[in-house]
Amino acid sequence: MRHYTFPILFLFIAIPTSVVSADEHLEALEEQAYREAAAIAAPSIVRIETVGGLDVVNGLLTPSGPTTGVIVDADGWIITSSFNFASQPASILVTLPDGQHFPADVVANDYSSRLTLLKIEADGLQPIRQAAADDVQVGQWAIALGRTYDQPFPNLSVGIVSAIGRMWGRATQTDAKVSPTNYGGPLVNVQGEAIGILVPLDPQKSDETAGVEWYDSGIGFAIPMETILRVLGRLQEGEDLYPGRMGITFGEQGLTAGQPVLDRVRPTSPGYEAGLRTGDIITQVDGIPTPRVPHVRHILGSKYAGESISVTYLRDDAEQTVELTLVDKLTPYSAPLLGVLPSRAATTDEDTAGAIVRLVLPGMPAEAAGLQRRDRITAVDGSPIANASDLREVISHKHPKDAVELTILRDDQEQTLSVTLGEMTADVPDELPSDPTTASDTQPGEETRVGRWVDTLGKDEARSYWAYVPESYDPGQACGLVVWLHPTGDTMESEILKTWQPLCHQRGLILVGPKCAQPNGWTPIDVDFVSDLIEQIREMYTIDPKRIALHGYGDASLIVAATAFREREVVRGISIAGAPLRVPPPESHPEYPLQIQFIVGADDPALEITNAEIKALKDRKIPSALITIPDYGHAYPPADAVDAIARWVDALDRI
Repeated sequence: MRHYTFPILFLFIAIPTSVVSADEHLEALEEQAYREAAAIAAPSIVRIETVGGLDVVNGLLTPSGPTTGVIVDADGWIITSSFNFASQPASILVTLPDGQHFPADVVANDYSSRLTLLKIEADGLQPIRQAAADDVQVGQWAIALGRTYDQPFPNLSVGIVSAIGRMWGRATQTDAKVSPTNYGGPLVNVQGEAIGILVPLDPQKSDETAGVEWYDSGIGFAIPMETILRVLGRLQEGEDLYPGRMGITFGEQGLTAGQPVLDRVRPTSPGYEAGLRTGDIITQVDGIPTPRVPHVRHILGSKYAGESISVTYLRDDAEQTVELTLVDKLTPYSAPLLGVLPSRAATTDEDTAGAIVRLVLPGMPAEAAGLQRRDRITAVDGSPIANASDLREVISHKHPKDAVELTILRDDQEQTLSVTLGEMTADVPDELPSDPTTASDTQPGEETRVGRWVDTLGKDEARSYWAYVPESYDPGQACGLVVWLHPTGDTMESEILKTWQPLCHQRGLILVGPKCAQPNGWTPIDVDFVSDLIEQIREMYTIDPKRIALHGYGDASLIVAATAFREREVVRGISIAGAPLRVPPPESHPEYPLQIQFIVGADDPALEITNAEIKALKDRKIPSALITIPDYGHAYPPADAVDAIARWVDALDRI
């Protein structure tokens, strides 16, 4: 370092004073421009205060301080973020820039953009000026404004427009600091014109608190004013707005998905009624070419229920165009059920191709059709079946009450059976033999840990966990994974390990127990910990993706549900003892099957609300089951009930 000292000092000494002064002058001009922009917008920015309501929503403390709104019409119409009302307050008070106070009423909500329209009895207000949508460019200055403090000038944060059309076409992205202090406020340009209204958003969630985790992260979102003004009239009429649903899914998902080939079309959905079917390729939406799946999602992302669109699709080398009207709700997806558990042994030889039946579930369609254990299903409706995965894929594209023809081999004789499919259930038989898998040639490496062991995730002491892997672990045979989430204040490690150890051997399960570092229990941030732990265990061991379940007791139900509902692509089942879900369940989804099991004592106070939740889950077509333990109160289930949980996990791969 000493070698560079003098040249560096000389360099600084040699910088002309005029250059430093020029930089300071430029900074002063920029600061003045920001303040002038804020001053132009200030008469249209109001302060919002709420009284009463819930303290916690979806596991997060609700905001208790003032928030922000923006005047969009001179006659007392104010737009703001719906997050400001997640607590369902008893009353709302709006303070205008001149200090006048007015009670406000919620007129309507935009559930797609997470916005709420308020009305106060005032006139002659100054609506915010709109920035021309075509003039908004990536890289331009953007100023996030709020009025949460009791002062005449808005609080501001300066950044740039970092992206346009984010969140599938719904939002403009900025790196200005966006947080509850300015949710509902405007994102303006240097002319003081509103680019959009600041809201928390999340690409995967749509609840009241979705996107709050991006707080002050350098990733903020604003709903474009063009979108808001386009639907303002509908909101003023008191119409709640919802995302438009078409009822289709694609074979590929994510940002890199390719050609938009329809994998499923929900029966009775707008897409189905318009004539779209599995295998169709969407080539245009509203006349805009859609070469890849993200192009379709981007166009549909900004559409509302009730709006009509045109869809051009390719089928049998011929293009057709149909008109359809989007809806806010689809008929809940009901998964079909054949009623078998497949053998997990691999079959690659052509002579042994097919799906071997491990067990025919009692009372299910397969039993009624005469299917038997050890039958080999080789075709469905004439289409060859190579293995259990093929069978699962074909059946999953059917619907309850569909009739299918199964070709089977029984004692080397080919037979044909007709089966009418039922509806997926989360129930399991009282007796469930273990899968008689054969040992593979793959042996665990010396570094593979078996038995009970403890570790931390990423050398972070706050992310410690314990695990149990059966000594008989064979990397050639996929195991189920049970993630135990303990109640507040007690890991229950000794009791859980003692109860589950023999079941892990019997059912081929790996048991993992993350430990909560906070004395007051799990928090929403722990969802990342649990998710990362599942990912690590899947990298370390051979895990069956169809048998990954979360299991918790008591108040751990919150972290169980929050993790499962966020990680829909990973978690296939949740089992909760002595508690209800505590959070609203998601929609049933054909791509992300989920089963839910409750175990509650007959004398447990949680039983009544759990019974109500079971009904709500079944109305949503989410397979769910309740095990009631006679003469039992609020306590972790006894051994025979835990055995039922293990059987349930073992049967998560039912078809």
